[in-house]
Amino acid sequence: MLSAAGGAGALAGSSDAEGGRYGPGAFCWVGLATSDAAEATAFYASLFGWQSEELRAGDFGTYASLRRDGMEVAILYRQTREARAARAAPHWTVFVSVGDVEVSALRVRELGGTVLRKPLDFLDAGRVTAVRDPAGGILSLWQPRAHAGAELMHDLGALCWCELVTADLERAKSFYCQLLGWEYLVDSSGYVAITDAGRRIATMREPGGGEAVPFGSWIPYFGVGRAHDTQQNAEQSGGRTLAAPADNPIGRTALLADPQGAAFALLELTERSSSHLEAETDVQQE
Repeated sequence: MLSAAGGAGALAGSSDAEGGRYGPGAFCWVGLATSDAAEATAFYASLFGWQSEELRAGDFGTYASLRRDGMEVAILYRQTREARAARAAPHWTVFVSVGDVEVSALRVRELGGTVLRKPLDFLDAGRVTAVRDPAGGILSLWQPRAHAGAELMHDLGALCWCELVTADLERAKSFYCQLLGWEYLVDSSGYVAITDAGRRIATMREPGGGEAVPFGSWIPYFGVGRAHDTQQNAEQSGGRTLAAPADNPIGRTALLADPQGAAFALLELTERSSSHLEAETDVQQE
């Protein structure tokens, strides 16, 4: 199994964003908007061993920096009053690094997407906007300043993969290719691996028949030692199983929902899955 070492600088700490560690198009962060911050924090602490530190965020109020072994792996914040009044479901949001948020937001509109929140500063850490692709997938675009984010790491308890379940695969592929420069590898089964600079970073697919998988959003995958054991722990802690542990090209995975209903996935990390995820490939754009 892979070790749990490694990580990225915490929001309040050092960052090498100016050194260019994250190129445009790389997944760089993940955040949970939840209806019950205390219960969600306890749930993920029991699941992944995350520690939590509450920090001030200016006009944003407060948020929790979620860390493992002192390294930030995610952030957690309570849904806004407006979101709760609109009965918006708790959800995880993935962040993708971009060079200029304003330029990217304009491009989103040109490509038929929607800017859900105008670009704004998150303290001096970076600039962010939330967008929806033409097929309904929602993510945030992050222009790093003092904080680069928490890059995908093939480690236990860290964000290590992302997946979009979409009702219009071809439209989503075209949108992200033109917006972020992503390219794709497609096998005979229809499995679509997203590549950035020749490196596999995520998956994109249509929902399977009858599966209880939410579509229209990006799902974060967190590394675990044994997917089955973590799934059982999640259920005992109030979570639900949306898709039982099963083998696929990137490893053994399971799809879960936390007690508030936010969907996330587990990835059982092995040397085999690590070599698949980290492989750099000569890719022909579709």
